[in-house]
Amino acid sequence: MPTYVYRCRECRHEFEVRQRITEEPLKACPLCDAPVERVIFGNGVIFKGDGYYTTDYVRQKSDPSVKEPAEK
Repeated sequence: MPTYVYRCRECRHEFEVRQRITEEPLKACPLCDAPVERVIFGNGVIFKGDGYYTTDYVRQKSDPSVKEPAEK
């Protein structure tokens, strides 16, 4: 079951709830009974295994003072 994070619109209380995907989202804060909203997080995805190439990912430079060789 996924875990969802909710934030109260009034008291800004944040809490986690394990719910089924098919369940209705919560509507009230457990502390003050005000309306709540579901917090959306952006998750990164990294594919590993056969069929994926290292060029599929953005490369990070380890040291900005080191210059890469020029392409011919």
